[in-house]
Formats: sequence, structure tokens, C-alpha cells
Amino acid sequence: MPVVETGRVVIVGAGLGALYAALNLAPRAVLLISPEPLGQGASSAWAQGGIAAAMATADSPEAHAADTVRAGAGTVDAAVATSVTAEARAHILDLTAIGTPFDRDAQGGYVLSREAAHGLARVVRVRGDQAGREIMAALIAEVARMPSVQVLEGVMAVGLQVQGECVTGVAVAAADGSSDPVLLQGAAVLLAGGGSGGLYALTTNPPRIRGQVIGMAARAGAVIADAEFVQFHPTAIDIGEDPAPLATEALRGEGAALINRDGRRFMLALHPDAELAPRDIVARAIFAETQAGRRPMLDTRAALGTAIVDRFPAVVEACQRGGIDPVTQAIPVAAAAHYHMGGIAVSKEGRSSLAGLWVCGEASATGLHGANRLASNGLLEALVYGRRAARDIARGLDDAPQPKVVLALPQGGQSPDVDLIAELRRVMTDHVGVVRDAHGLQTALRRIAALEAQALGDANFLNMTATATLIAAAALLRQESRGAHCRRDFPVAKPELAQRSRLTLAEALALRQTVTETQE
Repeated sequence: MPVVETGRVVIVGAGLGALYAALNLAPRAVLLISPEPLGQGASSAWAQGGIAAAMATADSPEAHAADTVRAGAGTVDAAVATSVTAEARAHILDLTAIGTPFDRDAQGGYVLSREAAHGLARVVRVRGDQAGREIMAALIAEVARMPSVQVLEGVMAVGLQVQGECVTGVAVAAADGSSDPVLLQGAAVLLAGGGSGGLYALTTNPPRIRGQVIGMAARAGAVIADAEFVQFHPTAIDIGEDPAPLATEALRGEGAALINRDGRRFMLALHPDAELAPRDIVARAIFAETQAGRRPMLDTRAALGTAIVDRFPAVVEACQRGGIDPVTQAIPVAAAAHYHMGGIAVSKEGRSSLAGLWVCGEASATGLHGANRLASNGLLEALVYGRRAARDIARGLDDAPQPKVVLALPQGGQSPDVDLIAELRRVMTDHVGVVRDAHGLQTALRRIAALEAQALGDANFLNMTATATLIAAAALLRQESRGAHCRRDFPVAKPELAQRSRLTLAEALALRQTVTETQE
């Protein structure tokens, strides 16, 4: 494999965490790896709700941390929650300073939305449901002004080089699979390439984000934490699109109701907070209505009426594509894979278990989210750990400029097998979804192994199956229901299991092999 010594910090990913880390590393030289043009295909840009932060006079970081711990169903690291929420306000002010047009009231205060499981309104937003897009636009503009940051577009990371127990480089190839890999060596590696929602057939995540970053770290030997905890968003707009567009939780914060085809508000009988119950509870209720054939819908008509057009333009646009007028009709919804609380285990500085490798954003597992992420804490976590990782990396570097990297990708490569990917996604949705049991999880592990055997060494697909294996194995090992992890064969949470899980790929593969041999 050709080797290119960059002299730069190599950042894999181009979402909020990656861009924010690159800015915080300046003037140290950075090489940013992006499969698509900046701003396209990053989960951050698709985020609708906003960023949770205690900005109101009546609010406090302590109250925000308490809500985070409460939503996380017993496995949040309370110290992490306290430290992250304490930093939130500073990051909102920093984003404002670089031009993010957060919604403001007539007095100049931030307009705040209330989302599920928050004790009060604390989600800072942009034009109702445009937060991710506008924050990313501000960051991209700032990165473009930074001479220390070089962006390689159309390139995808496919593996890590490990010498001893230290990561020393990243193998990259053309994002369309048309090249053989080249090894980029650098001063440090930061993974910020998103989560795993795209491993599911029904998801709100961008098409390219299918657990590859977590998988490549796992294949290199990194410890993975909380892999079983996949959050399903209860209100993906059910119009047959892949990925499914999102009806932001802020709509329910504004009073929108969940009804079924009979017009009944089914959440009233299930939780005191009804539509604003924690996401896992609402997602399971949506899933149950769907399974029963009662067509769940989000009704914004009484709460918003025509105001939805100006206040939530992305939702209206998606509805219109599906032939729905949300001013006069209820919006059909489904529970879709949305956010992976698990990922590569990291320290408070964003360090993984492998030297030379840092992680931030959804690919990481910091302990903030526990078993059930509090709404709009995802972007906050990416900001906090993007900066922490950047500062930790910077301690070992000088700020000497580096020449631009010239990358010549050799012809060759392996085009992705779309049929294998589609089958993997079906397996995950059918057997590792909203509600799970031992039989389904064992079936998933066997089928993932069979698909992997057909992959003919395709590194990108093997990264996907590594993450899928970890999710299914961790779910099989956790014999209880907790937060987003729901086992129909173990429906009750067990107090003795109120702790985070940790798993290596070697351990997950050993379990998979045992399951496969048991069938045989």
C-alpha cells in the first residue's frame, strides 16, 4: 500500500465534531477526510432540534445534568454529564460569535424549545428546524478561512494502521470504491465519522453513515462501549423515503399530538408526560401502533396550524414530497434508527483505548448518553469533545506549517455490493431493532457472519459488519430491558446491570462463533 507522510493531524469525518476540532487545533496543520463535499452527507447537517444548553435564567447546568442522568436509565456517567452541561453555554456563545444565526427574541435572548424528557425549554435552535444546517454552514465558512486546514473530499477512510498498540495512520480510498487504498500517516488521528443508524433499513441517518468508523476502530483493537444502546427516533416521517426524513421533537414541544388512524392519543395512557416522554418510551409506543396496524401519526394542526410552514420548513418540505399537507393533515410517522449512544470508548479528553487515536461525536461513547440519549445532547457532546480532543492532541504538537498533501489514488478498488448492504440493513431492522429477543439476536449474528463471508475482503463492508456484530452481541449479552434496549424475553430492568458495557470485537466474534456453532 502506498504511504503518504502528512505531518498533519488526520481527522476522519466532516461533521460538526470534525470541523470544530479542526478549528480548535489551529494553527496546527490538519487534514480533514470527507467522503462528500463539506456540508453534504454529515449527520450534523441533518440535525433539526438544535443544541441543549442551560441558557435561560430559570435553568442551570445542574438541572440539565439531572435531566440527562434521568433520561439515561441508570447508565449515564454522572461526572461526565456534569462536566458537559457546565460547558454548554460557552459553546453556544462561540458558535454565535462565528455567525450561527440562532433564533433570538425581541430582547436579544435565545429562543428555546422544549424537547422530550427536558424539565423545561433549553434547546437552542435556528429557524425552527434548521439548526444542523446553519451551524454547519457557519463552521464550514470558518474552516475555509483557516490556512492550517486542508480538506480532502471524495475520499473515505477504510482502516487504521496500528504499530504496537499505537495508531499511526489511516488507510483511505475513493469514496465510490474506484481505487485501492493509500496510507496517510500523521501526527495523530481523530475519528469523527458519525454513528451507525444507516446499518438499519429504516433510519434517519445520511446514506453513507453505516457504522464504518466504529467498525474500523474495533477491527484495530479499540474497546467499544454501550454498543447495544441504539436510539430509535419516534417520529420519522413515514413516506417511503430512504433515509426517512425527520419530524423534529420540537413539534411535540410545541404541543403536537401523537394519534393513530382512529384519532386516539395513545401516549396519554402510557406516560405522565405523554408525547414528551423519553424517546425510548415514545419509540416503542409508535412501534407497537405500527405493528398493530393502527398507523401512528403526528398531528400538528391544532398546535401550529399554518405557522408550521414558516417555523418548521424542513418538515413541511418533506411532507410535501410525500403528498401530505401538515396544515390540514396528520403526518404519518414510524420509529427509525437515529442515534447510537454506544461507540468507541473514550476518556474525558476523547482518548480511545489505543494510543494515538482520539474520537469525538457520535462515533464515540463518552458516558454522557447512557441507555437513552436526552434530546439535543448529541450536538452538544460533539462540540465539547471536539474541543477537548483538539486541545489534548495539541499538547504534543508544534504549530509548524505543513505542505499540502497531494494524494494520488491508485486505480483498482472494489465497488460496494449494494445487495449485501441492503440485506445487512434488513437483518438489523428485523432482529436488532426497537424490540429484541435472544432468538432474533442469535439469528442476526448468524446472518451477519454469512454476509461477511460473501464480502470478499471489502474493507468498507467489513467495517459495517464489525459494528453490526458488536451491537447484536452486546444486545444478546444484556439480559434485561433498559432505556433504548428492549428485550421482550427480559422485559424488566435489573438493578445489578445498571452499568455501562464494554466489548472488544474479538469478544463479540467469539460469541458470534459460539452462536453459529450452536445452530450447527
